[in-house]
Amino acid sequence: MKNIAVIGAGTMGNGIAHTFAQFDYKVQLIDISQNSLDKGMATITKNLDRMVAKEKISEEDKARTLNNITTYTNLEEGVEYASLVVEAATENLDLKLNIFRELEKFCPDDTILASNTSSISITQIAAVTSRPEMVIGMHFMNPVPIMKLVEIIKGYNTSSETYSTVKELSEKLNKVPVEVNDYPGFVANRILMPMINEAIETLYNGVAGVKEIDTVMKLGMAHPMGPLQLADFIGLDVCLSILRVMNDGFKNPKYAPCPLLVNMVMAGKLGIKSGEGFYDYSEGRRAENVAKMFS
Repeated sequence: MKNIAVIGAGTMGNGIAHTFAQFDYKVQLIDISQNSLDKGMATITKNLDRMVAKEKISEEDKARTLNNITTYTNLEEGVEYASLVVEAATENLDLKLNIFRELEKFCPDDTILASNTSSISITQIAAVTSRPEMVIGMHFMNPVPIMKLVEIIKGYNTSSETYSTVKELSEKLNKVPVEVNDYPGFVANRILMPMINEAIETLYNGVAGVKEIDTVMKLGMAHPMGPLQLADFIGLDVCLSILRVMNDGFKNPKYAPCPLLVNMVMAGKLGIKSGEGFYDYSEGRRAENVAKMFS
């Protein structure tokens, strides 16, 4: 495993690219938008600068990490020599299936194909390829350079060799891999998203306000971040997508998204990424509210 291709330069994609590059893997960061690639590299640089300021890495480490990343807007060129591809595109089934169809055409025969999906079936993704035994889920947590967990999701046909290779690779990134079977939401989001949805229902029903709900969960349940703050951090559109996948997969009304969540997403209030969600992240208040998430 020398060349790692990462598809998608958004929050998860640039975090995954940063992590591999910091551990001296050669990373090909791929996105159809040059603007997204530029923003992704700016985010990686800013995060490395923060690590330098905290004396966790040196300026030489930062330079080496950045030098390990090459950006591409052409998928075929980006995956030409990849030993592993990690797809980190938007949580949309059709988009992911199309990407994996393209990867099937362009990647070497021995390339492992991984998806960072947070809820979509790995078995379904693998079915559009001729190498389902080499398709696996690598669900990193946000922020990727900091969070230790990687959910490794085995599809129905994922081979033991593929699983062992990805598990060992995750450990080399100083992560803790956890084996998970292929069911909607896997473990993390199957448990987390109903809690977030219930917190939104509690707000929707007028039981308590945003800060009050989050304070109860932080101080009463020892959660490091309130569920509504966490939803803003994840992205309300992502939360909605995951809940819909689970609702469709389990056919159980307990996974049905709260109407308030649906309306907020339709109104473009997506959390940090849009500047407003359950909290205000507009100019002058963004830093204050982001800091509260980790206080």
